[in-house]
Amino acid sequence: MGHVSDAEAGAVEAAGNFRIYLGAAAGVGKTYAMLNEGHRRRDRGTDVVVGFVESHGRKRTEEMVGDLEVVPRRTVRYRGSGLEEMDLDAVLSRRPRVALIDELAHTNVPGSGKNEKRWQDVLEILAAGINVITTVNIQHLESIADEVEHMTGAKVRERVPDWVVRQADQVELVDSSPEQLRRRMLHGNIYPRERVTLALSNFFRADNLTALREMALRFLADETDEELVAHLRQHEATAVWETCERVMVAATAAPGTDALVRRAARMAARLKGDLDVVHVTAGDATRPGEHRAVDKLRQLAADVGARWHEVEGDDPARAVAAFAQEHQITQIVIGSSQRSRWQQLTGGGSKVTRIIREAGALGIDVHVIALRKAPAAQPSPSPSPAPQ
Repeated sequence: MGHVSDAEAGAVEAAGNFRIYLGAAAGVGKTYAMLNEGHRRRDRGTDVVVGFVESHGRKRTEEMVGDLEVVPRRTVRYRGSGLEEMDLDAVLSRRPRVALIDELAHTNVPGSGKNEKRWQDVLEILAAGINVITTVNIQHLESIADEVEHMTGAKVRERVPDWVVRQADQVELVDSSPEQLRRRMLHGNIYPRERVTLALSNFFRADNLTALREMALRFLADETDEELVAHLRQHEATAVWETCERVMVAATAAPGTDALVRRAARMAARLKGDLDVVHVTAGDATRPGEHRAVDKLRQLAADVGARWHEVEGDDPARAVAAFAQEHQITQIVIGSSQRSRWQQLTGGGSKVTRIIREAGALGIDVHVIALRKAPAAQPSPSPSPAPQ
């Protein structure tokens, strides 16, 4: 994951207009929709360039680029091969009004530039006052990726922080029914024909596509609700508003806590509430090797738009309850399989039971989530290198 700086977090608001075409899976038509909008804007007299578009060998997509101006790519030697990446400096030097940039979650080839991820390139382009239209699949959002891994058994290696996507001025869903997607797959319009059978029996199963579509629709509905609430708050300043939900997740270095944080982020988004991630330390009780896990959790908290807190206390259950009371938390999320670690810190009692008791006395709801193991690698097409 890339480090989130204050400059990055504020760049989108301060500069160019940011538009995202969101899809449930590869092949729904996001790139085609982006290029179609590019042509419409160009025909109206707007200065539009293609910063990066990957056709993945799809003839219709290649034809759709047409006579749009394409900024030359940068060729990078990596592991004996010549790979092409977007030339960030060239796009900035060209200074178009609108840049079309495919695959927001893409990981740049090492040595191709200063940024690890394409979303970081996009933030720089936006900060320069250039409007950006881009594409992303729902499984690449940080808070959703682990749920997709569990559902499909395929690793999601390329991810984009939720806060980047939520900064977009417009998110538009490019929809396609599971049946239509599977037909397109059968006709060889998404993957090469030699990959079709495996894809249809794994990632592109009808039940997976239905679930992915629902995730995309839910995310878009959440975004629309937030826009509506913001509008009402602005225009109905004298109205009486309910106190917002505040969600807190108690984090330890136990395996699976990253999935717990992502689950809490999805809950907070649906509740339209804030999210706080609290890590309780008991003196010098943090064991060697746990620091790296905690650092990763801290970065994950930033990526999903949460606030990170370090709290010291010899009694973690009481420390969690005290933090919740002080910060007016309404929902606490904890993981059930962390029990053995917390027992070491508390001297034996079940921390789940104790947190429920402490929080219950304060009128705070507690959600106990079973922590999941990471899925084993499957011989199915990975969503990460798949076309968007």
